[in-house]
Amino acid sequence: MSDLKSVIEKYNVPAPRYTSYPTVPFWDTASWSEKGWLDAVRRMHLQDSGKGVGIYVHLPFCESLCTYCGCNTRITKNHAVEDPYVTSVLREWDLYKSAFGSAHIPVTDLHLGGGTPTFFTHDNLHRLITGLLGSNTPEPGTSFSFEAHPANTTKEHLQTLFDLGFRRLSLGIQDFDPKVQFIINRKQTEEDVLRVMDQARSIGYTSINFDLIYGLPLQTPETVEKTIRSSLAMRPDRISFYSYAHVPWMKPAQRRFTEADLPVGEAKLQLYLLGKELIQEAGYQDVGMDHFSLEEDDLYQAATHQTLHRNFMGYTDRHIPLLIGLGVSSISDAWYAFAQNVKTVEEYHKLIGENKLPLVKGHLLTKEDLNIRRQILDIMCKGETRLDLDDPLTPVIMEGLEPLMEDNLVEIRHLPGERMHRVRVTGLGKSFLRNICMAFDFRLIRSKGDKPLFSHAV
Repeated sequence: MSDLKSVIEKYNVPAPRYTSYPTVPFWDTASWSEKGWLDAVRRMHLQDSGKGVGIYVHLPFCESLCTYCGCNTRITKNHAVEDPYVTSVLREWDLYKSAFGSAHIPVTDLHLGGGTPTFFTHDNLHRLITGLLGSNTPEPGTSFSFEAHPANTTKEHLQTLFDLGFRRLSLGIQDFDPKVQFIINRKQTEEDVLRVMDQARSIGYTSINFDLIYGLPLQTPETVEKTIRSSLAMRPDRISFYSYAHVPWMKPAQRRFTEADLPVGEAKLQLYLLGKELIQEAGYQDVGMDHFSLEEDDLYQAATHQTLHRNFMGYTDRHIPLLIGLGVSSISDAWYAFAQNVKTVEEYHKLIGENKLPLVKGHLLTKEDLNIRRQILDIMCKGETRLDLDDPLTPVIMEGLEPLMEDNLVEIRHLPGERMHRVRVTGLGKSFLRNICMAFDFRLIRSKGDKPLFSHAV
């Protein structure tokens, strides 16, 4: 099958985004415990102490609800929530430092997500970051980034975070068309974005990402083309061109519009192909999974040198083995284990006030999980992996890869002198990484559930 349209129609099925393996719906929460989690944290800290620790902080507050959004948010215009939330996050970090047995933990990666991090005043963000870093001074090679809403990001936000070591920011744009913005309740103008871009560049930020989404309600080829051409004119360093994930059974706000408002099937496929073509024609390289970057950006350089990594925030240009998630609903990764925080602000404050880590669930990876996790990461980040012919899982994986090979999404070759097959993603296959990884996902393969869990691949 060589026709791209036919291939996309065939593989446009519900599929995980593989920001982790196992994916969250298949975590074995029954065998997980806080002790097991902290043992994994300490193990990874000792094992890779030279690489420092990564921190993700979830700042959930937004002044209004974007109806397309799948994130954990709290809608309020009451900014009095900022100070106690910062206090709780810093207390949570203190609890982790106690678990490490050290007050001095080098922070080499730091990311602020949301919600809307720029909901917080620049003074409160300053208190948060200085409290997390303590006596640490960001050194060359650290990676600090934050997500920003173009409509409320001020020069003070940008300057404050830059002075604390931030060099990257991601602007949530989604779509510039007024009708689309109205139905998804997301309001910012091209002028807002250009203002933030100009201010960030003049201050010294070195990498700016635009988040764009296709498949939103009321989108047409004309609106998507206009949004992308306007974005390209501003020349961000990276572009994330995502498929809208319609999961109203999980996010009731998405019921503000109906399926009749959504471009689906052939219409959505047209948007995807149009956007990808425009972005690549402008000189952006396809890094994988809807991520594009200029050749001089660190993300493309990481892909070229095979140091790319994928975690709960998406693609990053390096792998920090220990990532601690702070704040409501944050997910932490200690390679051998995952943990997630409680999902409501009230419960989060309550547990922190009791000097307890605000954990609700997690997963301890088995030997099989670790093997499959490495293979999926290799597919996602390096475009290839190896299959051990003596591994009892290999025949099942090969069976799942067979149709993908027939459709020219992967190539499989035996390695001479070794009991190994090399599985390599083709150029066409880069657009179907989620489908390829499903052939390795034994927890998904073994599941018999009939409930919808994931959005469609395209």
